[in-house]
Amino acid sequence: MGPATLKRATNPPNVAIGVDWGATLAKLAVRTPEGEVEFRLLPTEDADTSRAALVAIGATRVGLTGGGASMLARVLPGELVQVNEFAAWGAGAAALLAERDDVHVPRYLLVSVGTGTSILLVDGASVTRIGGTALGGGTLLGLAAGLLHISDFDEIAALAQRGSRQSVDLLVSDIYPAGGIPLAGDLTAANFGKYARRLRDGEAIERADVAHAIMGLIAENISLVCTAQSAATQVQRIAFGGSTLRRNPALAEMLGNFLRGHGRDPVFLPNGEFAGALGALRIASESRAALS
Repeated sequence: MGPATLKRATNPPNVAIGVDWGATLAKLAVRTPEGEVEFRLLPTEDADTSRAALVAIGATRVGLTGGGASMLARVLPGELVQVNEFAAWGAGAAALLAERDDVHVPRYLLVSVGTGTSILLVDGASVTRIGGTALGGGTLLGLAAGLLHISDFDEIAALAQRGSRQSVDLLVSDIYPAGGIPLAGDLTAANFGKYARRLRDGEAIERADVAHAIMGLIAENISLVCTAQSAATQVQRIAFGGSTLRRNPALAEMLGNFLRGHGRDPVFLPNGEFAGALGALRIASESRAALS
């Protein structure tokens, strides 16, 4: 990924990196000698190659967060700072929202849709994990591999964008075609509720519709958890990031529509998959400045 549009530092530092090492991807925020920040992705399946790529960047300081932070701290050279994942996400999200010229809201939910999904409450400088769900990118890849025999994330996302989950999901209107129930007919009664019957009856099912239904399963359930946490914490703004939303318009659209329909204010962070990496970079740089 090319250079980000983040503002240049007043006094350009040496090369520094923030690394958010997840279950599937390593997200990198690289600050160049010119003070610009570039975002990059590395696969974590081939850990040795990705570690070698990190070393080759030649950073003088590295902020580490995510599940692989402790492992990286044992093998990477240079000045290393391990950063709490939730603190990193909070700092990175604040920077991304500021670059978006967004209205400052000191209290909001921050949702990381990665392999699974975490929900954080940001309250000023405090960032606390308050919930989440095991549904996320790992679910998407697993179901798509099993049902569609597709393992490439971008291919799944593109396929879902062309589909309609209404041919796979059971809607309220399918159960109550004449109404008579105080629920909207287009609400989902059961994710994949038509799938078994259509397979049994030998009906053709479009692969794009199945991909869209997978996205719907994930989006609706993440939205339900977010709505409940929003009500419990009495906040309306919900900011989303995470690699599962990267180049995935179907998932983002469903999340946004569901939450706006329930009176929430969803915001999708630009370069949101790099929030943790950017936060790790910023916190590591600030800790160095405090020591110097």
